[in-house]
Amino acid sequence: MDYGLIGKMEKAKRYAEDRTRFRFNSFELTFHGDNNDHKVSYKDGDFQCDCEFFLTHKRCAHTMALDEILKDMIAETIPS
Repeated sequence: MDYGLIGKMEKAKRYAEDRTRFRFNSFELTFHGDNNDHKVSYKDGDFQCDCEFFLTHKRCAHTMALDEILKDMIAETIPS
């Protein structure tokens, strides 16, 4: 195996262990909920979800779960 690649793999492992190195700016995903799939996106510090609860509360179980999973990897979201 290429020794340069081995060094990069070790460095990548160190990076992956330090979540504070990563900051998501935007993304879009499909969240498989208990009843339906939902389209969730994140951009400029704001989540969007196509579920009915989000439309009235600007937060939902889907966005709160992602907020928890991505803790320290996205800007802190405060509901408006």
